[in-house]
Amino acid sequence: MLVVTPDMAPGPPADAGLVLLPLARAAIARHLGPDEPTAPDAPWLDAPGACFVTLTSGRTPGGALRGCIGSLEARRPLREDVEANAVAAACRDPRFPPLGRAELDDVVVEVSVLSAPTALPAVDEPELLARLRPGVDGVILSAPGHRATFLPQVWDQLPDPAEFLSHLRRKAGLPAGYRGRDVVIEIYTVTAWLEPESGVPSGEARGGRP
Repeated sequence: MLVVTPDMAPGPPADAGLVLLPLARAAIARHLGPDEPTAPDAPWLDAPGACFVTLTSGRTPGGALRGCIGSLEARRPLREDVEANAVAAACRDPRFPPLGRAELDDVVVEVSVLSAPTALPAVDEPELLARLRPGVDGVILSAPGHRATFLPQVWDQLPDPAEFLSHLRRKAGLPAGYRGRDVVIEIYTVTAWLEPESGVPSGEARGGRP
């Protein structure tokens, strides 16, 4: 399933899930061994890209998070970014133990491709809250020594902008009510592809989430 957010910059085609989802799953399978699955390929994978790979446990709607790692800036070919982040989400997310080979068939893979972040200036907290677009904007919060992001998908669990930012501040290691002048807010949009419960990759994009 594909999720498409408004204001997306040109990127992978709408049916890119048919390539990105098997690519991510194959990278994890190769890392875990002993299988050496063949990964799909496409010319647009050579272009720089930034993505997040999210794993959820169980093939039922609303499965528990099992790992999520990604890149905020396009610094390498999208192919490399997907493969590296897929392995990291499976085995290097510090919140979870490494994924076991026996678990791989029971996780659902989601790949989110990010647009370039842009600054979101605001004179005060009320203006900032008013300018955020729930369900559309991914948000990066930065301060000296602190940085964190929520993908647009997180709005599903935190639909209130004030609560969304409070949780993001805590994720960055700041107090929930911190409003220092050193904080920088950036936003981005995503196109995300999610494996259906059947495990058969879908090329259909779903927009608006993260």
